[in-house]
Amino acid sequence: MKNKTLIRANTLYNPFRPFQVSRKPLKIHQKPALNPILSLKTSFFSHFSIHIYKHTDVMVGESRKWMILVAGIWIQAFTGTNFDFSSYSTSLKSVMGISQVQLNYLSVASDMGKAFGWCSGISLLYFPLWLVMLIAAFMGLIGYGLQWLVIQKIIDLPYFLVFLLCLLAGCSICWFNTVCYVLCIKNFPANRPLALSLSLSFSGLSAALYNLIVNSINSNDDTLYLLLNAIVPLITSLIALLPIVRQHIPDALPPEAVRSETAIFLYLTALAVVTGFYLLLINSVSLNVSIARILLGGAMLFLVLPLITPGILCAREWASRAIHSSFNMINNDDLDVHTELMEMETPSTDDNLFSISYNSKQKEGSCYNVLFKDKLMVLGEEHSVRFLIHRWDFWLYYLAYFCGGTIGLVYSNNLGQISESLGYNTEVSTLVSLYSGCSFFGRLLSTTPDFLHKKVCYARTGWLALALIPTTIAFFLLSLSGSKIALIAATALIGLSSGFVFSVAVSITSELFGPNSVGVNHNILITNIPLGSILYGLLAALVYEGNIGNSQEAVLKDGRMVCMGRNCYFDTFVWWGFISLFGLASSSLLFLRTKAGYERSTKCKQKTSFELLTYE
Repeated sequence: MKNKTLIRANTLYNPFRPFQVSRKPLKIHQKPALNPILSLKTSFFSHFSIHIYKHTDVMVGESRKWMILVAGIWIQAFTGTNFDFSSYSTSLKSVMGISQVQLNYLSVASDMGKAFGWCSGISLLYFPLWLVMLIAAFMGLIGYGLQWLVIQKIIDLPYFLVFLLCLLAGCSICWFNTVCYVLCIKNFPANRPLALSLSLSFSGLSAALYNLIVNSINSNDDTLYLLLNAIVPLITSLIALLPIVRQHIPDALPPEAVRSETAIFLYLTALAVVTGFYLLLINSVSLNVSIARILLGGAMLFLVLPLITPGILCAREWASRAIHSSFNMINNDDLDVHTELMEMETPSTDDNLFSISYNSKQKEGSCYNVLFKDKLMVLGEEHSVRFLIHRWDFWLYYLAYFCGGTIGLVYSNNLGQISESLGYNTEVSTLVSLYSGCSFFGRLLSTTPDFLHKKVCYARTGWLALALIPTTIAFFLLSLSGSKIALIAATALIGLSSGFVFSVAVSITSELFGPNSVGVNHNILITNIPLGSILYGLLAALVYEGNIGNSQEAVLKDGRMVCMGRNCYFDTFVWWGFISLFGLASSSLLFLRTKAGYERSTKCKQKTSFELLTYE
């Protein structure tokens, strides 16, 4: 290896040989060129042609990569169908003649589909990505389509079969999410968190988009949500099929290209913020059909713009690089020697990043075990399922998600009944859109650690702990006041917090337990969603049903008893507030255990960047 290193080092660019094209020595049978001027011209134009073809390939690869990202954005924007459950749950409850507890079980069934999300990760080992996406689309078509036939009274299905349909529909959402995880991780290895946060954030706009589509057709028909949930994801999958089928794994990017890619992500994030504000504002006002259709066209335009912008930026970058490199006769392959020399360096004992064991003298006590035993010291280590479930870090992470993000999702599922009990049943669609929009902005905020990493080096698990604080504040606010302002403020806070958790969790899973295993490991993590949906939803339903008999404001509405007043959900809000406090404590412990690993990773990146800049 040393000899190879010396040979490579001796072939570095020599300033006294300005037209060096190849470092390969002349073979014995080769004859030197008779005309040095002709040889010079040949070398120049040959090198120029090589650069043109090389940059053309780079541009095509870059454009294809950004098309895949936009396809993932479209998939997320139209497959977050679980967010509009509150918009049609009251009609479904009335048509089927079921109680609040039974309706809660249907909501739980939709979340239970996530318990089978690991199947999508396993299926990717045997089937291509595009086939897994189409399977998810047809699962949603069957799950939501048959429910629409039930709510239209075209067919009559027993409660158990409707429960299974909700389960199938929820499973389709999880399969779509897995497809987007894999697309972002494979195509953007250098900016994986940014790609994940940007694409996943658009699922927070699903409720606002579907609400706008319904308003452009017939705002008085709540059953349209089920029909759209069945058809729109299938149409979106067919549109996104072409770039996904033609995808290929991109090559590693040099530091300059990574910085350029980050700039594009910053621009796309700004465009996403504008899109979110646009949808949030137009869903906060009453619209007639004609105006809603015009505004829907504007929303579609905002979704198409990300497809155009990266292509323009990549073309401009390609042009500048091609023109610049055509006059640079240095063989760029020679510059790769620095990378090889860095890789051949033997890390010292202090900087060894491949040891995850935490060596210290053994102490007794469960508190010590939680804080220090087997503390994670390196990021990106691949974890098998068996290794995963034996780590303290995973279970602290599981509890933080269970008591933070999941409880916010259950709140959104019960938002229809909560607003009805407080006397704001006409504001259900607005509140659902508000939660969806704030969830979108929360997901975008999860990109903050990546954009501010040069100024604020803070562990991503620490950001997770900070994100759970608004949820706790919101639930105690709801327990103190039943006013419309309090309901709107709490919904916005919970949406922001939940959206941040949903988005940042994928990056945390990738960093703590390995990027190649994220398809399986993250789906194991989100098994807490159906579990939390059962427990938190059952708690809310039992408190609600118990207050119907005790509340003096219980009324008969559409042949069913409805609880009215603050007492209907007061105890639920108090319980949810203390549960979210427990989640905050778990996330804080996770931050303390992983802080050293994040600091070590940051120092390693800074060291590598400094060496590359020094070499350049």
